[in-house]
Amino acid sequence: MVGRLRQLWVEDNGQDIAEYAVMLGVILVLVVGTIRLVGSNANNVFSNAASSIQ
Repeated sequence: MVGRLRQLWVEDNGQDIAEYAVMLGVILVLVVGTIRLVGSNANNVFSNAASSIQ
């Protein structure tokens, strides 16, 4: 049992996939946050422009 646990601890076959998954998650959070921020700011700019034209 101890030998099997030690072997699982030393093996790193799935470690790269987990690192890429975490990196992808962080990038997705940043992209979604940026799009939401830019989207709301763009909406405000267009609303101000439309109200100043009227």
